[in-house]
Amino acid sequence: MKHLYFLFIPLFLISCDPKDMQKVLDSVSNVPLSNADIAAGLKQALDKGVDQSVKTLSATDGYYASIYKILLPEEASKVIDKLKFIPGFANLEDEAIKRINKAAEDAASKASPIFLNAVKQMTFDDVMDILMGEKNAATTYLHDKTHLALYNEFKPIMTSSLNKFGALNLWSDAINKYNSIPFVTKVNPDLADHVSNKALVGLFALVEKKELGIRTDISQRTTDLLQKVFAKQDKK
Repeated sequence: MKHLYFLFIPLFLISCDPKDMQKVLDSVSNVPLSNADIAAGLKQALDKGVDQSVKTLSATDGYYASIYKILLPEEASKVIDKLKFIPGFANLEDEAIKRINKAAEDAASKASPIFLNAVKQMTFDDVMDILMGEKNAATTYLHDKTHLALYNEFKPIMTSSLNKFGALNLWSDAINKYNSIPFVTKVNPDLADHVSNKALVGLFALVEKKELGIRTDISQRTTDLLQKVFAKQDKK
């Protein structure tokens, strides 16, 4: 499937009365759609959602300064509590969070081909259920069908990015220092696993938000195909 090129909505759709706009969309929705058209429209919607989501989260502070900010694993709290009074570890939590979010942003910038390839693998079997289903049906389908494979491909990218920003070394030093304290229960959380999972949670949440926009806001259907396909779900 070709990458989605963002097109301007035709001028008459922007400038005309909302009632006239709806008449135009109603006439569009009456045009017969083939199975291939419907499948292509859904893939285009996901394509758009993924592309925009990746661009948003891979931008500077895309994770760090957003509601998708990634925090440290739950086990980290006892490590931080023990180390915060030790020289060199006073700012451990803040510094670690900054580094893992920078790593997530860097990894996200390389993730687009992985996710778009997953979209391309969709079959028509579930397409009508998705189109006429819940407002997040396409994202749910993508998550259920691809999450494990995406994680397996994404984690090595995340590990590389965590190394790039020194997050793994910082965390390893902290864990080693913590585990050397007498009588503590030793810990060794998998930071790459934690950040990869949280990064994917944020990405799918943003894709879901984009899908909802296309389903409920006709101005976000920026191609003829999107207008035709999602006009069909408007009538359900």
